[in-house]
Amino acid sequence: MDSISTGTMRVIDSHTGGEPTRVVVSGAPDLGGGSIAERARVFRERHATFRRAIANEPRGHDAMVGALLLEPGEPDCACGVIFFNNVDPLQMCIHGTIGLVVTLAHMGCITPGHHRIETPVGVIGADFHGDGRVTVTNVPSWRMTADVAVDVPGHGTIRGDIAWGGNWFFLIDGQGPPVERGRIEELTAFCRAVKQALANARITGEGGAEIDHIEVFAAPGDPSRAESRNFVLCPGNAYDRSPCGTGTSAKLACLHAKGKLRPGEFWRQAGILDTVFTGSFEDLGGGRILPRVTGTAWVTGESVYHLDPTDPFRFGIG
Repeated sequence: MDSISTGTMRVIDSHTGGEPTRVVVSGAPDLGGGSIAERARVFRERHATFRRAIANEPRGHDAMVGALLLEPGEPDCACGVIFFNNVDPLQMCIHGTIGLVVTLAHMGCITPGHHRIETPVGVIGADFHGDGRVTVTNVPSWRMTADVAVDVPGHGTIRGDIAWGGNWFFLIDGQGPPVERGRIEELTAFCRAVKQALANARITGEGGAEIDHIEVFAAPGDPSRAESRNFVLCPGNAYDRSPCGTGTSAKLACLHAKGKLRPGEFWRQAGILDTVFTGSFEDLGGGRILPRVTGTAWVTGESVYHLDPTDPFRFGIG
């Protein structure tokens, strides 16, 4: 059963390194009680229309990431949140968490300091520095498999690592089109082909989970600002305008597994727009790390959305 609010929805928009976040402050559907993970399942199963109304055209676009602001189920959490995009709820989103924290400060709900936030994949930490900068302590991350080969039509054999950073990633270094802003269409086509090839070959994350993020790395445009530049294709086939926080977490896990980065050392990851996230990690043992990712967000506007029953696209397009 699908349902949607028939009233109005208030949202606050921000962007983190160029990637948008739209926090639904009021008007969200009733998801019942329980943990955020349980409510995320209800949202996925019953409220796709609401998701489309917020994230899809004409109100949204393919790159829009929404965030339902919810009461937490876990104690001592500032809030709960369910992230979503144009095709589905997301398991975790660091750029969205940074945008959420800056939005909460804009609303007067939090002050600088440490805050706990409940997500569908667990409780994370967020340190608000008071100047738009936020450091997110992510869920434990790890490299599952190294140097996986997949035959990609038109591109030959592509090799990459499979890693978890809050979402499942296939991380490719030094293959595919140049990681440059003027090559976004080529990069998108390449990553889509890799994603399809992984699915065709039944190459998955842990427990058969879909690898729904493809990440390509190359040398940075300005080595004084970052160690690497990436391009990330997200579910729904939109590219991440930011350096991708869960992707940076997955990269940190791979660097740790290869012995190329030590606990407490910093890795500056530039995105396709040359905005930068700074990452570090704590070694949890057993090949797992606890990543910390710092980025900056800016509030861009506030809106009240109306669902006019005469509007054929009130529930979004697609």
